[in-house]
Amino acid sequence: MAGLGAGERAYVYAKACGLMGKSFVAKRIPELARPDRLSALDRLVFPQASRELPERELLPDLERRITERAVSQILSIVSSYSRPPELLLRLLRTWEYADLKSALNALVSGETSFPSWTRLGPFATVRFAAYPDLAAMIRGTEFEFLLSKEINLGRGADAVMAQARLDKHYYSCLWQAVKKLPVSDRTEAEKIVAEEISLRNCIWALRLRSYYGMPGREVSEHLMDIGPAQAGKAKKAPRARGSGAGSLAADAQAMLDFSLDSRAAWAGWRRERFLNPEIPGQPWAADPRYFQNAAGDYLYKLALRAFRRKPFSVDTAFCFIRIKQYEEDLLTSVAEGLGLGMSSQDVFALLEVVP
Repeated sequence: MAGLGAGERAYVYAKACGLMGKSFVAKRIPELARPDRLSALDRLVFPQASRELPERELLPDLERRITERAVSQILSIVSSYSRPPELLLRLLRTWEYADLKSALNALVSGETSFPSWTRLGPFATVRFAAYPDLAAMIRGTEFEFLLSKEINLGRGADAVMAQARLDKHYYSCLWQAVKKLPVSDRTEAEKIVAEEISLRNCIWALRLRSYYGMPGREVSEHLMDIGPAQAGKAKKAPRARGSGAGSLAADAQAMLDFSLDSRAAWAGWRRERFLNPEIPGQPWAADPRYFQNAAGDYLYKLALRAFRRKPFSVDTAFCFIRIKQYEEDLLTSVAEGLGLGMSSQDVFALLEVVP
């Protein structure tokens, strides 16, 4: 691929391996079960730069530094390419999408200031400093569609739909970026992104049904029918319980009529293993958060297994970024749990993480 020489590919792989060795993933995850206070977690993660702050002040400060650490390490990888592959830039801008969603929520809530956002250096596109002027923030960027008259951000429901549009836009661009790479550079990334889109559709469908009471027919309109499905887009996505072949929206389409309070109704569904288990003596209800946590752990393990499979390919850099994003989520969750008085073990149990 043009712009990706053998030297920089080898350099990226060596740097990624070095950073992985210092990351709290794989065999180092059990270390996160030891801290019993935020200050102890701070000293573990930042042994040379921990802070002496009251616990209430330490939590937001620690969360900010955890994110800055992840972004800094990813930037060091992306910037190692003379011409960074679009796929890696799309992954880096995951934080920009998240910050833009937060800004939209702040606009709907009438907040006059937007306190902070993740700095992405030369790869940032949204001008968050212009908040609350949405037009000034996104004019000339790929997000101008948010200024459409069809999206009325004055209502909470429309803000939710705007975020759904953002998700669809992000994953459509991510999939296109994958397909632009030579096959030798994208084998693992293509598998992982396809799985992620399928699972995101399932999570989104569960949320809309569980939290907003949206009927299945309406939910179907908001799913991301992108990826391998394009060739057969004219056909209605299958609702079979088994394989989701043909469409990355098929697994979500298949569960739109399943009862949300009957575990037996989901038997045989292809994504059944990500559902929360039944607890004897307690009524069961499908839990979107549990599903999201289980899916996140599954995607992280896919990336972890694939990281060293093709050492000098873009696949390796892709997997590195996905692993670092998982680490950031895990560290932030542990910090938030400790801040609420939970133990690290309780947080792991909540996230379905086995240390």
